[in-house]
Amino acid sequence: MENNEAFDLNINTSIIKNHDDYLKLWKKLGKIEVKCIEKNEECRHNIGDTFIFENPYSKPESLCHALMHVMNLYLWRVTLGFPSWNNDDRLVFRIHCPDPKGTVWEMRKIR
Repeated sequence: MENNEAFDLNINTSIIKNHDDYLKLWKKLGKIEVKCIEKNEECRHNIGDTFIFENPYSKPESLCHALMHVMNLYLWRVTLGFPSWNNDDRLVFRIHCPDPKGTVWEMRKIR
């Protein structure tokens, strides 16, 4: 992408004329899946643990609060389809919990 090119999120907000239109657009944003892919030491979560965010504001209650703090930084990026820094799959974000010996998680938009 050139520096002068706009990043198109393919979201047309001009179609919102009332609350029902807003809700239809909100549903198009999609859900987010987060999955534990690595566990280095003691943690209440295990490899394979998977949580679904219905939207960026609906946080799964059983998800660790410290991990949720890190995930909050990336929820909207995943929801809006921003590319990840990971070279192997640009639509999957891999994040680490705040504990240096904790868990690694993948965040992806459910299409």
